[in-house]
Amino acid sequence: MRAQNVVGASPPPNYRIAADPGLLIQPVHVHAQLESAVVYDLSAALTEELTIKDGAPVQSNFYEYQVLRMADMPEIHTRIVHSDAPPTGVGEVGVPSVAPAIANAVFRLTGKRLRQLPMSPDRVRAVLKA
Repeated sequence: MRAQNVVGASPPPNYRIAADPGLLIQPVHVHAQLESAVVYDLSAALTEELTIKDGAPVQSNFYEYQVLRMADMPEIHTRIVHSDAPPTGVGEVGVPSVAPAIANAVFRLTGKRLRQLPMSPDRVRAVLKA
């Protein structure tokens, strides 16, 4: 992650993720699952915010409820640790690491902690000014 990514809360230019799912049954699917987990959580970490007013969501479409688009996505590199362990699921194994990785990269660059999602440009600027 670079400093220019911090202020704009844009995704990192590339993202690396590794997993040890045991014996691979469908390697292509494992790679796809890891990549899609990164895509899903990058949106959650950086742009997705659902606001509620009078008990109902304010956003009603993907124009108002911002998700990252293909052009926003980083290059994603997956690595599978090969082992003879019994096969396991990879379901959402990639999701929990994305937001903390971005928040820790921001902290390493700036010394400031981001503690609320999404890490929108307004929130990033507010934390940097504090």
